[in-house]
Amino acid sequence: MTLHADYDPENIFAKIIAGEMPAARVHDSKDVLVIMDAFPQSRGHCLVIPKRPVSNMLQLAPKDIGRLFGTVQRVSQAVDKAFSPAGIRIAQFNGEAAGQTVYHLHVHIIPCYEGETLNAHAGGMIEKAELDKLATLIAKELA
Repeated sequence: MTLHADYDPENIFAKIIAGEMPAARVHDSKDVLVIMDAFPQSRGHCLVIPKRPVSNMLQLAPKDIGRLFGTVQRVSQAVDKAFSPAGIRIAQFNGEAAGQTVYHLHVHIIPCYEGETLNAHAGGMIEKAELDKLATLIAKELA
């Protein structure tokens, strides 16, 4: 798939946004959905996803980038309050060569903890019940 590939409406995030696939939801607004990463690199790893069908950031309108990254900042602050990590990594990949594996724009918020190595990107899956608990902790801090 190329960097400027046509959008695939069957991708996992499109299905989650449409309610066709389950996800541990943290925040849901008109423009943006925040979910827990089912394959987290650390405790509290979540994804900020625009609801607009767009493959990568290069294709998103500037006005929508502001909404997306405003949410990234607010959720990062909530993650910081909920889990007190030593740091927070914000990651966003555009195209296969950059590491993008799902071709619907999404931003990773990855808490980093002192003395803990991050799990591999798209590594082991976590049970939804555990993800729901983590989502509740972050959502509480967003309220």
